[in-house]
Amino acid sequence: MKLNARQYWTYGLLLLVILFFALIRFHLRQCPLERDEGEYAYAGQLMLQGIPPYQLVYSMKLPGTFAAYSVILALFGQTPGGIHLGLLLVNAATTFLVFLLTRRLFGLLAGLVAAASYALLSTSPSVLGFAGHATHFVVLSALGGILLLLVAIETKRTWLFFASGVLLGLAFLMKQPGILFAAFGGLYLVKCEYRDGRIDWRALAPKAGALVLGTVLPFAVTCLALFAAGSFQKFWFWTFQYSREYASLIGIREGLLNFRRTAHQVVRPALWIWAIAGVGLTALGWNHKARAQGWFLAGFFLFSCVAVCPGFYFRQHYFILMLPAIALLAGVAVSAARQGLLEGRHRAAWAVLPILVFLVAFAQCIFVQRGYFFAMDPLTACQAVYGDNPFPEAVQVGDYLKSHSVPGARIAVVGSEPEIYFYAHRHSATGYIYTYGLMERQTFALEMQQEMIAEIEAARPEFVLVVNVPMSFGRLPDSETLIFSWTDSYVHSQYEKIGVVDMNQPTEYIWGGAAQAYQPRSRSFIDVFKRKQSAD
Repeated sequence: MKLNARQYWTYGLLLLVILFFALIRFHLRQCPLERDEGEYAYAGQLMLQGIPPYQLVYSMKLPGTFAAYSVILALFGQTPGGIHLGLLLVNAATTFLVFLLTRRLFGLLAGLVAAASYALLSTSPSVLGFAGHATHFVVLSALGGILLLLVAIETKRTWLFFASGVLLGLAFLMKQPGILFAAFGGLYLVKCEYRDGRIDWRALAPKAGALVLGTVLPFAVTCLALFAAGSFQKFWFWTFQYSREYASLIGIREGLLNFRRTAHQVVRPALWIWAIAGVGLTALGWNHKARAQGWFLAGFFLFSCVAVCPGFYFRQHYFILMLPAIALLAGVAVSAARQGLLEGRHRAAWAVLPILVFLVAFAQCIFVQRGYFFAMDPLTACQAVYGDNPFPEAVQVGDYLKSHSVPGARIAVVGSEPEIYFYAHRHSATGYIYTYGLMERQTFALEMQQEMIAEIEAARPEFVLVVNVPMSFGRLPDSETLIFSWTDSYVHSQYEKIGVVDMNQPTEYIWGGAAQAYQPRSRSFIDVFKRKQSAD
């Protein structure tokens, strides 16, 4: 297909947008991993060693992101830089898919605006965009599936419906809320078959059947693989039974408070981009092109919003699931406003105004976040976003454990810092790589603490780390406390302190005999214990 001058300019600008944000991500690629990244990285590392998910990693998340991380680690190395380089490519691919989807529905200008909006919003620290959360992988798979679905509806090719279903099924496999994009795809297909007040079920059946089969396939294959590996029981408990408990812990009132607080953090740095997206939503009422795609626009936006809501936690990175819909609406707003000015009685020169408004909003959003994007080094950027969390310290702790133990040594981290296992390249003595679940007001809390204790005692790890950081436990006033009393007794009877990480300003690292008498000056510190020779 021969491109005209306008298409050349559009694709050139799209490439510049992708490269611009790729360079920002590349600059900050050495940011220390945070907890979720540590979990995915450790699980991916184990998969590369032939150890299936849910054997040494208990997680309520489905294993798709674990597998995605294992691919990234194999390609780019088992380092934070390698992980963030992989995320850079995932984000670039998602940006391109946003462009393709929006261009297909609303034209080149809308596609370019949508792609630029997504690249900016998904890179913002307001949604923790630099961290390799599962939501990035959900969005990539979901957009690919929806785009293929539109092509399948137009061409009526059954294999494309199946391929679309596979990608939508992968979105679910990355994280449970991905199922909502599959539900949207299915409902949109039914709507497209609704004509003249009726549905042609005979025509719909093979298309819907292929779509459903493709959607189910990734999950079915995963279940069979985990059953063969002997991990299915743990997988089912954590991803369905416990996950239901987790999703029911927060009521609507507390959820609304969470939403208000987090939405403010998410929207504030890019307020004008979100406002432009709001104008795009109103275009359903005043623009014929938007109205013609009204079912898609409204449905995609609605299901994207619902995907953020499960459990009413409304954490910042959950909002990444909304960003493709917000970006698409921003593209619609600019394109529809320009079209309206061209069709009205205004001078043609006025038609450039919507583009200028978007460019000013885009530039303002970058300016507001310029310190994070351009001035900070990776360590400073991590501390600016995550505060007193021990993510930079985990790097040095992991390196120490790696250099002071043999490859087969086991370690136990009493806290929620799975990134330490990844850095140390050592196996965990327990599948409880998080202690958050042990502190929650949920049915399994005491049983989980007892199981964690039994697993550590059976494994007899060479090192035990006690993370005395409030944010690493999430302890509540009425949390079960067995794990604390047991830890105190266990480490003092069978281990000796050989390290203290005092998270003072700056952090102090005390290793060897000096650690035994050292008294931390900060309320946040990590104690490192080594098994006594007399206990072996």
